[in-house]
Amino acid sequence: MTAAPSDGYDRRHFLQRTAALSAAVTAGSVLAPAAAAGHGRAASVPFVTVEVRPEALVDPTEATIAEAATLIARRKLSIVDLVQAHIDRHAAVDGVLQAFNAFVGDQALAAAKRLRWKRPASALYGIPLCIKDNYYTRGIPTTANSLVYQDFVPAYDATCVARLIGAGGIVLGKGQMGPLATTRATTPSGVVTTRNAWTPGNPAYDPGGSSTGPACSVASRQATSSIGTQTGGSIVNPSLQQGLTGLKPTMGRTSLFGVIPLTYTRDHCGPLARDALDAAIMLCALAGPDEHDPRTRGLPAPSDYVKAAIPAGARHRPRVRYRTTLGVLPDFLTGGTATSRALRQGFLDQIASTGVKVVTIPLPDDWAELVGTQFNNVRLPERSEPFLDTLRTDVRQFGVSLSSWVQGLFLTGDTFLKGQRMKYLLLKRTLEQIFTKCDVVTQSSNQPFDIIGLPEIAFPVGFSTEQGQANGASVPVGAILGAGPYAEDRLLAVVGAYQAVTDWHLRRPPDPPAATRARIRAADAADALQLTPEDVVEQTQ
Repeated sequence: MTAAPSDGYDRRHFLQRTAALSAAVTAGSVLAPAAAAGHGRAASVPFVTVEVRPEALVDPTEATIAEAATLIARRKLSIVDLVQAHIDRHAAVDGVLQAFNAFVGDQALAAAKRLRWKRPASALYGIPLCIKDNYYTRGIPTTANSLVYQDFVPAYDATCVARLIGAGGIVLGKGQMGPLATTRATTPSGVVTTRNAWTPGNPAYDPGGSSTGPACSVASRQATSSIGTQTGGSIVNPSLQQGLTGLKPTMGRTSLFGVIPLTYTRDHCGPLARDALDAAIMLCALAGPDEHDPRTRGLPAPSDYVKAAIPAGARHRPRVRYRTTLGVLPDFLTGGTATSRALRQGFLDQIASTGVKVVTIPLPDDWAELVGTQFNNVRLPERSEPFLDTLRTDVRQFGVSLSSWVQGLFLTGDTFLKGQRMKYLLLKRTLEQIFTKCDVVTQSSNQPFDIIGLPEIAFPVGFSTEQGQANGASVPVGAILGAGPYAEDRLLAVVGAYQAVTDWHLRRPPDPPAATRARIRAADAADALQLTPEDVVEQTQ
């Protein structure tokens, strides 16, 4: 085992960058996409070949990115057939699951036909993708599932979208999301749209945060992979709920240009994928400096994420790629059900078998206070500020989420400034009291690393029938790991090694039964599950 490329990064430098970013917000230096020219350069997307499972040979929608790339390169699968299989899958199940806000199957098929005679240049060549509906997509409506943007059709692509297309990815459509990224996917009036792919007959079971459409599209095999955004857990939480591998990169590792904002100092773009290798492939396309996003400049070069995600050692005895110490915080094995606690312990036992050193570490000083609700709410003025004109002219456009936008107008200046100081202190203690003891750390929630911009990854560690509102269905149980600045390679290495000795990430949700499909078609909208303003406030705290 070797040291990870990210090991040499100066944590003090990241601390200084974070302080400067907070100052930039108070000075008004926020992203305002206004031009289409230039998207900077992403890291190259390597081509990979893997052993293809029998299931993927039979059904192209079952193939991961790496498997599909292997089949395309070997001329065992055409790009046109791969895209058509996903179009057919969408037609069969999305009437129930409602993963997509807009579906452009004809455009996707046309793109596949243009690519079919070309030599694949990357692992993303011809791969069908779902894009969260807050990313600008040229010629395709971008509504953020809201009334504010209901008629908006961008003239250019967001940087992340442009990079995926540039690497050969094919856009199938836009994923449903919470209105303006505030809660699980609903209409602006609060009627629930996207369902958890594992509980198609039960809309009450939470599919995760606002990136629920992109997550559901991948879990239900309507898209090979997808991209979402995270401000308060909306990449990792849908991944936990739907059995995916979701990676929230370090602040600045991926560009926000062309993404409808929620909170500038906490918005992140990243992949929701089937496994660590697919997440690595996606990040290779997404990562890199962008002239339109100052957060992305002056950073360490992206690592070889694909190499990181592939374990070292023999096939029958995989080993983690880099020397890694995993710190276990006290709250990782408490809370939840007995089954979920046992599954998390099982993860620790199995990851140790791949060469990861597992140690117990204490929580940093004043941890509960630093990650408390009051501190978390200081982000709300950043949410409200870009939409002041709309808030003044027609508050009805914010629908069921209005109260959370209004809250940002009433937070006092001294509270906001105190929150920025607490954010700096939280980051400083995390770097000094956690990452001097370990390389990767367990997390019981997304919140701390959302606040301070450090990378985290979510992945499945088993299944349970005891989860709340699951009504006895077998649903995924997952874990979250965090790492130091720009250490996405370390996270991918740990999860890649774990997935080499387990198969939780390969499990496929059951198809919606015919009876469910008929009931959904016949249902009266008045009987649909609907979130109240109080529900929205609770979910966005």
